[in-house]
Amino acid sequence: MVKVLGSWAQWPALLGLALAFTSAGARAADPQVPITLVRDKTMVPVRFEGLRELHLILDTGMGFDGLLLFKPGLRDSLGIRNLIDAKIPGAGGGPPSDACFADSVCFCVGEVRCENQRIVILSESIMGSAEVDGVIGYSLLGHYAVGIDFDSLTLALHDPQTFAPAPDWTSLPLTFGQNNLPFLETAIVVEREAPIPLRTYVDCASSEAIELLLRDDMKFTLPQETTDAYLGRGLSGDIHGKRGTLAKLILGPYELHDVVAAFAPAEIRSKAGGADAVLANAALRRFNLVFDYAHARLLIKPNSHFDERFE
Repeated sequence: MVKVLGSWAQWPALLGLALAFTSAGARAADPQVPITLVRDKTMVPVRFEGLRELHLILDTGMGFDGLLLFKPGLRDSLGIRNLIDAKIPGAGGGPPSDACFADSVCFCVGEVRCENQRIVILSESIMGSAEVDGVIGYSLLGHYAVGIDFDSLTLALHDPQTFAPAPDWTSLPLTFGQNNLPFLETAIVVEREAPIPLRTYVDCASSEAIELLLRDDMKFTLPQETTDAYLGRGLSGDIHGKRGTLAKLILGPYELHDVVAAFAPAEIRSKAGGADAVLANAALRRFNLVFDYAHARLLIKPNSHFDERFE
């Protein structure tokens, strides 16, 4: 039997999933993990016993414990038994992707051992690259206050019950949509008008700075000058739209200027209801961050990349 999993943010609800996370002895030490940036995406190293280190994108869109792996060859390398065939819709205008999945799998992120995890492996190499093996999200974000330092390229896993930020951090409130998708209030200035408030969800797996979702009732107008653009590929196919430059992107008290933005049809780019835009990693990496889901907040502090020109 082939299961239709829905977008990955929906998988736990559709399949009645209740997974556990175990990291015995790791939280007390606030372990740190080296990260890299690949095309403005934050890459986290993940280890399976007897397999090479995998390089996975930190993805706030994954609202369950587990991994999505892009490379079909990993199915044999991991030696996982009792795989179940599945179909996975996602961004894009085409049919769902074929995949297989298994539960109760174990892997490690630095010193942290993650047990009873769901592993989903795509059946075709439609995503990823030599540098990117897949994505990881809630296995870290749902259980730690996850600090990302883009100056030192380290990821710190803090105990959310004891974590206390220094006073120089700015706290932005998060709300959560279906299956733990984090939303943040932002604002933009397209040309010279007053700031336009937007309900924005956070997608660290996107290399854009911000993606404005096009629909009939959108709150903004497009810049006077835009170009047609191929914006990438989702689990349901290619995404086409436009690019243009915003005068400002506003996060709390901070303003980013001359921001290159993507504009994509909402029905193709996003399955999240009520979103005006997607805040992505080319903007976020200009701050050091702490995702603190337990206290429904994103802590930000400008870093050495803050004034870099958007490409």
